[in-house]
Amino acid sequence: MVLVTGGTGLVGSHILFNLTKTGKNVRATYRNKDKISLVEKVFRYYTEDSNSLLNKIEWVHCNINDIPTLQENFKNVEQVYHCAALISFDPRDRRKLFKINVEGTTNIVNLSIENKVKKICHISTIGTIGNSIDGSPVDENTEFNSVLANLYATSKYKAEMEVWRGSQEGLKVIVTNPGFIVGPGFWDTGSGKTFSTIFKGLKFYPPGGTGFVNVTDVAKCSIDLMNSSISNERYILVAENLLYKEAFSNFAIALGKKPPQRLLKNWMLPILWRLDWLKSFLTNSERLLSKKMAQTIGITIVYNATKIEKDLGFKYEAIGNSIKSSAAIFLKENP
Repeated sequence: MVLVTGGTGLVGSHILFNLTKTGKNVRATYRNKDKISLVEKVFRYYTEDSNSLLNKIEWVHCNINDIPTLQENFKNVEQVYHCAALISFDPRDRRKLFKINVEGTTNIVNLSIENKVKKICHISTIGTIGNSIDGSPVDENTEFNSVLANLYATSKYKAEMEVWRGSQEGLKVIVTNPGFIVGPGFWDTGSGKTFSTIFKGLKFYPPGGTGFVNVTDVAKCSIDLMNSSISNERYILVAENLLYKEAFSNFAIALGKKPPQRLLKNWMLPILWRLDWLKSFLTNSERLLSKKMAQTIGITIVYNATKIEKDLGFKYEAIGNSIKSSAAIFLKENP
């Protein structure tokens, strides 16, 4: 039995699709039953035989901080894909971020050890990879930079520490660090929100850049690593390093919109995050640009993601193709 936490998310749903294709017995956790329909939609993107694959999933309602319920779901589990996480960059969510992302991961690791799980894959983020002083490419050995890291990245870094603690206690682990994930179906959350935002019209682009990767590559890499003899390793998953200007232009063109033309200069960013804080304070709305986020989007970090290519011979899908295919689905669903 394979357990997938956070099965109703973008990465979780794609891991479920790839696992069920191979005939694996899969158990997946969810918190909101309505979101299972999003998984069903994702399956239909890739096959006409979605129902037979969906029927292979045993769905269980579970909060990863509810240890008694979680414990029940570890019965007969041999592998775990830990995808469940709270994605938020709002400083007001600090307590929830650490409760879910850190304590939740601690529970998954402890129960994996207790139940003698053979291997666990923790889906993390490139936010836990540090940056270089001279702008040279960073890799899996680049130390975490707490000065620039936002709260989400910090919570995921501490979650990774729990996973490595598990490896010291005999648990075989894999950590994947995906870049900006491009994929279809989740248009209102996470990276999928980029399609919705640019479709509505975006005039400005940030000055920095980051690494981008297709969600299907994240799923395939994670599964290939779990099925390999490799353990106790981490892998950056980035198909291409792009400036935000180029990336957002690609999104806009694929959506039939005008690319953003105006640069958000670095001196503007401190003003913008303060205005965002004021708006949030006055209206009690979600923070869209925190101080840490403003710092991050103002710099360019180049990622060396060749380790997965060397160890598994994996070839990434071109990110331009990923954007085009996802945009086509978006336009079909949002005419």
